[in-house]
Amino acid sequence: MNMERARLLLTCADRPGVVAAVTQLLYEQGANVVDSHQHTEPDDLRFFMRLEFDLPGLEARLPVLERAMGPVAERFGLQWRLTPAARVKRMALFVSKQDHCLQELLWLWKKGELAAHIPLVVSNHPDAREVVAPFGIPLHHVPVTAETKAGAEAATLELMREHQVDLIVLARYMQILSGDFITRFGGSIINIHHSFLPAFVGANPYAQAHTRGVKLIGATAHYVTAELDAGPIIEQDVHRVGHRNAVEELVRIGRRVERTVLARAVAWHLEDRVLPHGNKTVVFS
Repeated sequence: MNMERARLLLTCADRPGVVAAVTQLLYEQGANVVDSHQHTEPDDLRFFMRLEFDLPGLEARLPVLERAMGPVAERFGLQWRLTPAARVKRMALFVSKQDHCLQELLWLWKKGELAAHIPLVVSNHPDAREVVAPFGIPLHHVPVTAETKAGAEAATLELMREHQVDLIVLARYMQILSGDFITRFGGSIINIHHSFLPAFVGANPYAQAHTRGVKLIGATAHYVTAELDAGPIIEQDVHRVGHRNAVEELVRIGRRVERTVLARAVAWHLEDRVLPHGNKTVVFS
């Protein structure tokens, strides 16, 4: 990890001079921009930018740079976030019985392709313990029933606080998180839904797709909001199917799509490439 590299993400109303002001400030601070992406949303003329830059002595000079950003942010009405690339996020993985997405994320993490710390895995079933054990990550079994849901969520939130978790990934965690949990966590939660949203929300989407005779099935990674399967979409993909495919075949095919879609979305979030915008996202991939 480059200890001198940082990422600057910002958004504001589109107007002349934003890019010039920000890059001039970085130049004056001795930074070298190594990657830059911009986007203006045509519907509301909202401007988005992601910069990566190198700055010698970054850790010591970061407070100075943050103070220098203040006047520029006030002048242009910027919402901004400055993050050292070496500041790795702490990610908790949630899973139920189906472990294909969990295994994909753990394998990529082991290979160094997901820049995250994974302090724990949470499951409402004990089935994934053998999958997680070889990676040296503790699995916390937190059973959930209709009667114990509130207590289970409270226990899970305590685990998130204890391990200072920045990101929760629902890797086929087949429990609906309450609005209270989402609010109290106060961080980012990414879910993988096994359909091409907004089609076939809720349970059994492959059966719903088969009933409708669809020719494409897909998967959607999105941020979690209180409204079921309606949060801002990060990534999607599809696979062509036909009338000969039974529901079981759709499930098997869909699992491959789910794994890759979730992995891409998680990687982009960890690399600060995703900027939410209302019920959309801008993804600088």
